[in-house]
Amino acid sequence: MLAGVVLLFFSCRYWPVRFAFPLYGQASWYSKESPGINERTANNEKFDDQAMTCALWGVRFHQKVKVTNLDNGASVVVRVNDRGPARRFVRQGRVIDLTKAAFSRIAPLKQGIISVRVELVKE
Repeated sequence: MLAGVVLLFFSCRYWPVRFAFPLYGQASWYSKESPGINERTANNEKFDDQAMTCALWGVRFHQKVKVTNLDNGASVVVRVNDRGPARRFVRQGRVIDLTKAAFSRIAPLKQGIISVRVELVKE
């Protein structure tokens, strides 16, 4: 498990932040139809809302994480290929954005935001 100082990237600035796993907070989902979504992810992959991927700050690209819905116990393993959630949402408690397909595996899309635990998957 990762614990200690991790550098987070926000708006061309690095801020040292204590980032301990597991993370607890809120998860949301995004898709090609979401406003402001780029055609490419932060690691320059073509965005695919049907892939099991996510946007997460503070961990390396291609790191796998297990996301568990705290309300129903359902979980999904996703790969980090993007950065997010947006800073204003992080301040409100959001810790991860899942693709539409990944979110739908652990909760109905109509919920929009759910409470989750995020754990690093050892490779």
